[in-house]
Amino acid sequence: MRMMFRRIADYIRECDKLLYILCIVTTLYGCVMVLSTTYDYYGQSFSNFITQLGALALGLIAIIVISNFDYKNFSRFWFLIALVGLVPVGLTFFIGFAPGVTDDKAWLMLPGNISFQPSELLKICFVLTFSYHCHVLGDRVKKFWHVVLLCIHGGIPVVLIHIQGDDGTALIFALMFVGMMFAAGVKARYFIIALSLAAVAIPFVYLFIMNEDQQARINALFFGAEADYLNTLYQQWRGRIGMANGGVFGQGLFRGTLTQSGGIPYAYNDFIFTAIGEELGLVGCLACLILLAAIGIRILRVGFRSETKLGLVICSGIFTMIISQTIINVGMCLWLLPVIGVALPFFSAGGTSLLCTYLGLAVVMSVHIHRDSGLMRLREKD
Repeated sequence: MRMMFRRIADYIRECDKLLYILCIVTTLYGCVMVLSTTYDYYGQSFSNFITQLGALALGLIAIIVISNFDYKNFSRFWFLIALVGLVPVGLTFFIGFAPGVTDDKAWLMLPGNISFQPSELLKICFVLTFSYHCHVLGDRVKKFWHVVLLCIHGGIPVVLIHIQGDDGTALIFALMFVGMMFAAGVKARYFIIALSLAAVAIPFVYLFIMNEDQQARINALFFGAEADYLNTLYQQWRGRIGMANGGVFGQGLFRGTLTQSGGIPYAYNDFIFTAIGEELGLVGCLACLILLAAIGIRILRVGFRSETKLGLVICSGIFTMIISQTIINVGMCLWLLPVIGVALPFFSAGGTSLLCTYLGLAVVMSVHIHRDSGLMRLREKD
């Protein structure tokens, strides 16, 4: 019994307590907003709120369990991790289904009528496999042909999720890939070449890869007419009105005029930031962004303090995942970017997304605890 309490004390001493607190506070903030945006909308239902709390509980357990293992050890099981990420995504092409809020058959139905979005799990698996790939290469990551192999590795989830129909998530994968390549030490000239090729490819992507709906959203964003407000731009238009309603301090929880009436489409999911703006005002929006930025900064701090490039690349991947989703989601809500179905981390309703975010944080916590094998050394003394 004494040994167990000692190990608990060692873990508390070694873990990043501030990161724990930031994640819990941010998630609880998100849970309250999910409750506010769904309670009346679904007929005084607590189901989405309970789902978020359940995902939080499972996520905290996952952090405690996974962070006790040295990330340098389980990253070696990259092949098994790749299968865990890819197989469920592959199954969506055969038995996937699309929930009411989307046309993409990117979900699986698990026993107990539980829906699961495999692409969220693939994000974490991709971070682990790609980070290990960079770690194994070492200084060879600067060689041209190894950069090509890394691009093939990074392109697999991007293409797979694009074929699945979820281009918003495919974009997140692409940004995660770029962030981890940068952290791995790939030479700047490769990024310059990639940016040049991307600029040249924009017309091709617009004309031959984007569907008509995606083209319409981009056209309406930059060249929209008044008629688009009731069609392509309707969600963003209503969201802007909702945020304007909130002013500085908001109309109050459960009191947002458009949020409570369903006037903002999917205010509990992709547009929960607009619900925060209407009910808690500018103050609530700033609190949301500060919390997310603090989590991102803390993750980067863990990466920079890691003793290995593996730890740095892992943290860079999770950092990019959270921050890129935040920037794109907020950009959608503020009418700066087209709507592409990217959720706001820790806030948008979705148990799969929240739980998988915590799986990523669990790996980050492992990097922090084992940055100098501190916890392992404490156990050896026991």
